[in-house]
Amino acid sequence: MLRLVDQLRMVPEVARLAVRTPRNAAVAWEGYWSRVRTTGPAGEVLWDAEIGPEAEQYAAVMDEFMDRSMPVIDVGCGNGRWSRWLSRRFPQVLGVDVSASAVQRAGEESEGVRGVDYRTLDLTVPGAGRLLQAEFGDSHVFVRGVFHVLRPKQREQLGRNLRDVVGARGRVLLTETDYRGTPLSYMQSLGARPGSIPAPLRRAIGSIPVPGHFGPAERRAALPDSIWTVLADGPALIEAIPMSGRTTTSIPGYLAMLGSR
Repeated sequence: MLRLVDQLRMVPEVARLAVRTPRNAAVAWEGYWSRVRTTGPAGEVLWDAEIGPEAEQYAAVMDEFMDRSMPVIDVGCGNGRWSRWLSRRFPQVLGVDVSASAVQRAGEESEGVRGVDYRTLDLTVPGAGRLLQAEFGDSHVFVRGVFHVLRPKQREQLGRNLRDVVGARGRVLLTETDYRGTPLSYMQSLGARPGSIPAPLRRAIGSIPVPGHFGPAERRAALPDSIWTVLADGPALIEAIPMSGRTTTSIPGYLAMLGSR
């Protein structure tokens, strides 16, 4: 009951923050990244935690199902943290993001890293996948925390574009937050309290689309079984930057490795 009361008390402040979010998602993401000044565990970007145990979940399924000689497209690359990690495992990595400011920051933070490049690209736009297929051929795809902030139609279009990217040989590794409570209870799990919302969370609420659930049911809607083969899937833990005095913040998630039929 106390948690519910706290959630109700947070409503006015959350509403004041959320009303600032642009309706156009691309505009929202550019506005968010253009104002970021610091990244990493002590920074402003909620999901930009140091890469540690979370990566072990991905490495295992990558080793089993992904051809290590093929290129990888990192969708929604942000400041490139995971693109740089991928570059240690694959010969060519392209990080793409809808925000030009994110891409610029990724390039700056990746100076001197070999085998990784970045590009501003919206993969919810029809035809974007065919462009990448024409340039790189069959490629793997890594998607961390993108589908859950998209509207259903955008999810479906992203799925169609990913089908074009992977061709016959590529694989998709997606990992998404799958918190099954309300948005307010999700915020509570990240340390939000009435009158005290951690700064990284406050920035996200006031800038970018509200996250939703993304588990097996949502995956089937966006990436239907008639087109995709599920090679592996199950629960995962997504790491966010420490908040409210914690050493780490783990969010319940969902992981799936897919191949085209």
